[in-house]
This record gives sequence, structure tokens and C-alpha cells, in this order.
Amino acid sequence: MSEKFMLEALNISKQALPHCEPNPPVGCVLVKDGEVISKGFTQAIGGSHAEVEALNAHSGDLSGVTAYVTLEPCSFVGRTAACASTLLASGIKHVIIAMLDPDIRNNGKGAEILTAGGVKVEVGLCAELVAQFLSPYLAKS
Repeated sequence: MSEKFMLEALNISKQALPHCEPNPPVGCVLVKDGEVISKGFTQAIGGSHAEVEALNAHSGDLSGVTAYVTLEPCSFVGRTAACASTLLASGIKHVIIAMLDPDIRNNGKGAEILTAGGVKVEVGLCAELVAQFLSPYLAKS
């Protein structure tokens, strides 16, 4: 795991504000062979979430790609499709998440969807730093 990629995802997430609210400002970077190949952040309400933005911004092969996401990919369908399912369908086999989403509709379910689908999931990289930034924007259960 590389902190620099999660810190880049955190930096990118700040570009989501203020337009993403009431959704949290999430960032995602896709990394292959130690290089960032794509980036995304949460769009205005009803628009794509960070993971989908990063996937849409990359047109190449996703084998060997690791996704670094500041907040657990959503597991539920709201105005958009569930990001956990979208990541799973993309074929990405490794997802690193800074922190789980405390929203009761998610709260570990996104990580479970990925793990059940054969994706290696790691949680906690740069968690404190990401939590300091994200906490004011998160739904409390």
C-alpha cells in the first residue's frame, strides 16, 4: 500500500466541494505499475461518484489496477448505481479504502460486496487524515 496514492485521492476529493453536497466529497485514483492512470471525484448530486468518474476517465485495460478510495464505495442504489458493484464489474481486483462509510445504508456493506466478489480489500490507509477531512460531510447512523 502506498500512502502517496491515498493522499492524492484525498487531495482530489477536495475538488468535489461544494457541488457534491449533500454527498460526501470522495476521491479515487486508479494505479497500475506504480503510476496513477486515472482520477475521479464525486460530482454534483445525481452525477457520478468518484469511483465511476475514475473508471470513466480510463479507457484501457484494468487488469493489475488498484483503486485507492477515500471512503468505502457505496453498496446501495440511490440516484446512482452502487459503486461497489460498479468496481466489481470493472474487473479491478484490489481496492484500498481509507475509511468505512458510517452511513447505515453502507457501513461495511460496500467492502463486503467487493470481498465476496473476489476483490482484495484493505481498509485504513491514511484513515485519520481522511477522517479529519470527511467527518463533517458524513451521515451519522
